[in-house]
Amino acid sequence: MGTILIVDDEFSIRKTLGLLLKTEGFAVLEAAGIDEALGYFDTQSIDLLITDLRLGQESGIDLLGMLHGRGLTTESIIMTAYGTIESAVEAMRLGAYDYLTKPINPEELLLRVNKVLERKALQDEVKRLRMALDGRQQLRSVIAASAAMQQILEVVQRIQERDIPVLITGETGTGKEVIAQALHTTSARANKPFIAINCCTLPEDLLDSELFGHVKGAFTGAGENHQGLFQQADGGTLFLDEVGDVSPRLQAKLLRALQEGEVRPVGGGSVSRVNVRIIAATNKDLEQMVADGEFRNDLLFRLNVLPIHLPPLRERREDIIPLAWNFIHQLRERQGRDDLSLSTAAQEKLQQYDWPGNVRQLENIIERSFALFPGPVLDAHEIIITIPRKSPSDTRQETDLSLEEVEAKHIRAVLNANNNNQVVAARTLGISRSTLRRKLNQIK
Repeated sequence: MGTILIVDDEFSIRKTLGLLLKTEGFAVLEAAGIDEALGYFDTQSIDLLITDLRLGQESGIDLLGMLHGRGLTTESIIMTAYGTIESAVEAMRLGAYDYLTKPINPEELLLRVNKVLERKALQDEVKRLRMALDGRQQLRSVIAASAAMQQILEVVQRIQERDIPVLITGETGTGKEVIAQALHTTSARANKPFIAINCCTLPEDLLDSELFGHVKGAFTGAGENHQGLFQQADGGTLFLDEVGDVSPRLQAKLLRALQEGEVRPVGGGSVSRVNVRIIAATNKDLEQMVADGEFRNDLLFRLNVLPIHLPPLRERREDIIPLAWNFIHQLRERQGRDDLSLSTAAQEKLQQYDWPGNVRQLENIIERSFALFPGPVLDAHEIIITIPRKSPSDTRQETDLSLEEVEAKHIRAVLNANNNNQVVAARTLGISRSTLRRKLNQIK
C-alpha cells in the first residue's frame, strides 16, 4: 500500500490523519517538524509526503526545497488552512503533486492519496521496464562469442531481480569491472550510483577514509567532513575491486557494513544507515587466504553469495578477434577514421598469442600498434607484442611502459632480427631509413 509520512506541528491532526490512513492499510510515519521529517528520509523509504504548509516557525515549502536539494523526488501533498495561489504555485514548482485546504475532507484526502500512489506505481513500472531494456542493451554490448562468456551473461540475466552480493574472480585484466557494471545495470538499482574502488591502490588509512568517510579533524589534513563511498553509493552498487588486498582491520569494518548496513566515519562517534549492494572482485584465492589466516571466513561468506569466475582470454580464444574489432571501433570513433582495420595475418597473430595480460593487454596493444603505425590496415609485423624481461634492473610489465619505450624496444627487436641491417629494418617497420636513423639517435 505504501509508506506515508505526515508532517504537522499539531498533534491532533497528525493522529487523526494517521489513524484514517492506517485504517485503509497504509504504513504511516509522523513528524512534528522538518528535522524529524528529514530523519525519516535518512532511514526510511517514503512513498508519499503529506505536510502542512505552516510548521510553527518553519514551512512545508522549506521541507520540499530541502528534499529537492537532496535530489529526492518523493511525491507530496501540501495542506494548509491558509490557501493562497502563490503558495500553491511554489509548492507545485518544488514537486508537490497536490494541494489541499483545511479542514481536510477524509474522502477527498483518500481519493488524492490513492491517485498519487497509483501514478507513482505506474511510473515505477515504466522505470523498471526501461531499466530492464537498458540492462539487456548493456549485456548485448559485452563481447561474449565464447561459450564460457555466454554462460556468465546468462547468470547475470537470471539474477537481475535478486539483490544479492556477487564475488567475481579471475586473473587481472579479464574484465571483472565490465561484469560488475552489467550486474548493476540489469538490477533494480540501475538508476542509482555505481561506484568502483580498487582496494589495492590505497594505503590502509586512506582506504578507510575513502570507504567510510571521515569527520573534520579526524587526522592531519581532514579540514572538513568527508562522505565515504558507502554513503555515496547509498541505494546503488559499490564495486570493491581486489578485495583480497583489504587489511584485517578494514575487513572487520566491511563485515559490519554488510551485516548491519551501518558505517562509522573515521573519527566519528555516530553511525549512518546505508543500503548498498556489494559486488567484489579479486585475482587471489580467498579460500586459501582464509586457510592461511589472511582473510576473514565470515567476510568471505558474506561476499561469496554468488560466485562468478571469469576465465583468462587464452581459455576463451573465440573472444579475441571480436574484442580486437571492438577496440578498433572505439578508435574509429575517437579518431574519426572509419578506415582502421586489421589484415588477415594480423588477426592470426592476435589469435595465436596467449595474452598473459588478458583483455586489458589486448586493448593496450591495439591502441599502441595504431599509434605507431597509423594504418589504415595493420599487418602482422605492425602488431607490437613485446614480452617483458624479468631482470633486477627492469621488472616493469609491458602495460607499465610508455609509448616511447614500447617503440624503442620494438625498433631494437626488429634490428636484432635483421642483423642490424637498417635498410631491411626500416622496410619491416614501414618507415624510411632517415626516419629510422632519427629514431635511433633519440633512443640512444
